[in-house]
Parts: sequence; structure tokens; C-alpha cells
Amino acid sequence: MDRLTPSLESTALKLMEEAGELGAAIGKFRGLSGERVDMDRQAVARAISQELLDVAQTAITMMFVLEEQHGVDIEAALTEHVRKLIRKGYLSLDRD
Repeated sequence: MDRLTPSLESTALKLMEEAGELGAAIGKFRGLSGERVDMDRQAVARAISQELLDVAQTAITMMFVLEEQHGVDIEAALTEHVRKLIRKGYLSLDRD
């Protein structure tokens, strides 16, 4: 049984926390913290990807919260988002 009961606010705060951790990981691994980093590029990429996946998972949780608690049609929102990406030239449906 899932004992989590995320709200829009708690999920937004968690999303910001996870995004901050992602930013901190990138900054640390780029040497922006002033610390010496003894990690190879693959280990750095793995650590950053783990933080990025935390951000993605929390964003998806927020979509479920919007859908279940606030009646947002996420599928329709996704369709409109894809249309926007196409209009702006960020996405092409051409497969050539």
C-alpha cells in the first residue's frame, strides 16, 4: 500500500529540491564548488543522470497529482505541448 499522499504544493517543493540537487551535482562536477573532483567522466555522467531521473520522477508525480486531484487532462496537455514544440521547430515528425 502506498502511504504517500502528495499534494500540488509538496510535489512542487520536492521538484525544486530535486532540481537544486541536479544543479549542485553539475556544478560540483564542473568544479564550480571549488572542490577537487576525482571522478571519471562516466561516473560524473552517471551521477548527473541519477539526479536528472529524480527530477523526472518527481515531475511525473506532479502530473499524476494534477490529473487525480485537479482534473487536468495530462494526455491533452501533452498533445498540446508536442504541437507547441513542432510550431517552435524543436520537434519534427519527419522521419527522413
